[in-house]
Amino acid sequence: MNPVYTASATSSGRDARAVSSDGRLDLRLAMPKEMGGTGDGTNPEQLLAAGWAACFSTVMDLIAEGRGLDAKDVAVTAEVSLVPNGPGLALAAVLRVEMPDHLRGPDGEKLLEATHRSCPYSTATQGNIPVEIIVE
Repeated sequence: MNPVYTASATSSGRDARAVSSDGRLDLRLAMPKEMGGTGDGTNPEQLLAAGWAACFSTVMDLIAEGRGLDAKDVAVTAEVSLVPNGPGLALAAVLRVEMPDHLRGPDGEKLLEATHRSCPYSTATQGNIPVEIIVE
């Protein structure tokens, strides 16, 4: 494996800190209030949602550009949930894609499908967690 880029971060749990190897990311983590925590910090699901939304919109823009389409006005909101799974929890996700009018229709649908097949976050989770894509 020859990585193009490797990110590295360290944490000792949900009520701790997450720090990247270069120090640019240094976040206080906290269990969400909905799970009995203080909510006084970010949580892994928020980090996954932020990364996925950024990656998905970037990949969509790159694919669109290659097809002669303009996807600069597309906004992606990723919702990452913890859902009951037997005795534990599992992840589920919803990707809400705000598509401008000029991308609605067959070209936009094909672009969305290609993006979901190409985005590293989408491919990493494909078949592992339920993912719903909603065009808004």
